[in-house]
Amino acid sequence: MPAASGGKRMLVFWESRLVFLATPKTGSTAIEAALDGLAAISVTRPPEAKHTSAARYRAFLDPYLRSAAEERFEVVALMREPLDWLASWYRFRQVDEPAEAAAGMSFDAFVRDYMRRPRPVHAEVGSQAGFLTCPDRGVAVDRLFAYEDIGRFVEFLEDRLNCEIILPRLNVSPAAPLEIDPATVAQHRAFAAEDYALWEGLRRG
Repeated sequence: MPAASGGKRMLVFWESRLVFLATPKTGSTAIEAALDGLAAISVTRPPEAKHTSAARYRAFLDPYLRSAAEERFEVVALMREPLDWLASWYRFRQVDEPAEAAAGMSFDAFVRDYMRRPRPVHAEVGSQAGFLTCPDRGVAVDRLFAYEDIGRFVEFLEDRLNCEIILPRLNVSPAAPLEIDPATVAQHRAFAAEDYALWEGLRRG
């Protein structure tokens, strides 16, 4: 599935043997702003590289980093509650480029378009499970943190990077009504079952 738009990047912290994969719409713009100066490698272009999914990382970059450092790098990422993640995309697409804009569309209609095949351009935003898993191994990151408990993630980074981290408030999507029919919510839970299973497992952990 193609990577969705957004200025997310992969950060590699060489001395700490740590890699941050930026799941879109999980506060990663603020994380990048706070940590970019500490990263040995910050992949910003081309889009195919900066949107590195866990599967692409494991297939191509993990072998290189292991060979270069003669050690394994730990991979971390964030995940958001699936419907709330779509709500963030919906708000973002209210002011997106014309071809991808969802201005004037209800959230319910946006979620239903997300479940269509093929998807309309404005609803083509990928999936968190698709970003975080590999077909042959399931979850392909070592540590997955909940976006809603981002403070725990910051504490982890502060411990690993040995510095205080203050996240700026950046790239906040505009407010928008989020009314949705309960039937659409149920359909989405079935459609995005892999995302919900991953999310619920994360919350139980």
